[in-house]
Amino acid sequence: MLWQPTQDLPSDWRNLVSSELPPLVTVWDEQADRLRQSGEFQAFNEKLRREIAIETGIIERLYTIDRGITRLLIEQGINEALIPHGATDRPVKQVVSLIRDQEAAIEGLFDFVGGQRILSNSYIKQLHQLLTQSQDSTEALDPTTGKIFYVSLIKGDWKHQPNNPLRPDGTIHEYCPPEQVASEMDRLMELHHQHRDQKVPPEIEAAWLHHRFTQIHPFQDGNGRVARCLASLVFIQASWFPLVLTRDDRAVYIAALEEADKGNLSNLINLFAKSQKQAFLRSLGLSEQVLSQARRTQVIISSIADKLKQNQPASIQSRCKKAEGFASRLFDIASNRLNDVVDEIRLSLQSFVNDPQVFAITAPAGDPRSYYHRYQVVETAKQLDYFANLRNYHTWIQAVINVETSTTILISFHVLGHEYRGLLVCNACAYHRDDSEEGERNISDIQSLTDSPFQFSYADEEGNLVERFKQWLEDAVLTGLEYWNKSI
Repeated sequence: MLWQPTQDLPSDWRNLVSSELPPLVTVWDEQADRLRQSGEFQAFNEKLRREIAIETGIIERLYTIDRGITRLLIEQGINEALIPHGATDRPVKQVVSLIRDQEAAIEGLFDFVGGQRILSNSYIKQLHQLLTQSQDSTEALDPTTGKIFYVSLIKGDWKHQPNNPLRPDGTIHEYCPPEQVASEMDRLMELHHQHRDQKVPPEIEAAWLHHRFTQIHPFQDGNGRVARCLASLVFIQASWFPLVLTRDDRAVYIAALEEADKGNLSNLINLFAKSQKQAFLRSLGLSEQVLSQARRTQVIISSIADKLKQNQPASIQSRCKKAEGFASRLFDIASNRLNDVVDEIRLSLQSFVNDPQVFAITAPAGDPRSYYHRYQVVETAKQLDYFANLRNYHTWIQAVINVETSTTILISFHVLGHEYRGLLVCNACAYHRDDSEEGERNISDIQSLTDSPFQFSYADEEGNLVERFKQWLEDAVLTGLEYWNKSI
């Protein structure tokens, strides 16, 4: 691919703005001050930074670390003693030094924003120097022999030689020539500052800045790490969360960058928006932990929660009522869709299966069966990394398919977090029910049908909310039918 000078935002960038984030940000802003003061939120932020610091090196293939050890380091801190022999492919001291450099760079972003500084090329160079502090060399390609060798790494300054990678198909991906890096970086900063004045939404600006920076590739090595820090900086300046991308996102991330090279930024924007959505949901779920610090048993929690519900300010009650009105609309949509699916399955089977046992069951708001399926819903929420509160509000729809095997698709609407202030979510799962030797039916193989819950609140706009939900629901239904297909 040939290098091109830095391009501004695409002309249709307003069509790429996330419709999910603004309502979620509204809910977050109303709770942020209270949550930020809690020890739980501070611990959450520290773990988030450690996760980013570890995973960014894995994405760049600076080292590998077992998933179990990664989780241990995130929970307990970056400590050599926690990394056993064989858990990584590099010397432990070197790996820990690289991670600590990356963690320090992320912490520095918060200091930078707190000091109300303006992004500049000099700060980007400082950032690179910090990120590569413990890295002394990098790979280089001999153009005559095609062999890889190691050279000393230039830290905190623009590259002196071309760093165009050779693709597996034999083609060369061209980055900005060294002699034009300074002028291109000046243009990048100029456009970025214009975007801030234009109030370009964070997910758009973060993706644009990240991609255009990587197209320039101004440093000899470490450009990916710096690019993700620049994206994080945009989000932190908006009082959002630093960008979290893990080894599991690597393939999608690279594919999105390649699409952006072709002029399509939408996949990268969507990936960054999804990362922020997950961070917001995880942090809002801390409400449960923050409140529980003062409530030591579930009985007391339930009692106080009931009292709080009765004593809620009218504004909160109205917000919850509005959110539940949206939930009722979405419940009807989901119910109709699952009934259609059930009818389609019956119709397709009736010619060769006598009386196929395929049916839908619903439990709308106020139904005495609304407490059913707690186990399945909670297990699905654990898979998606959030706390499911089924006490304040819970409705569900299920499609049961008893053909060859017993498969159930379950859609559940409920509260996220312990405290209910007008934020609801919907999750979808599929599972099997098997007959045991004692005649009981056991639930097994519970699988979430989406990679994140569908969240909505009183701050949503109904028309946009419905369209967003229909797409999410259709993806869940298709995944559920694939789950059934594999079980036959």
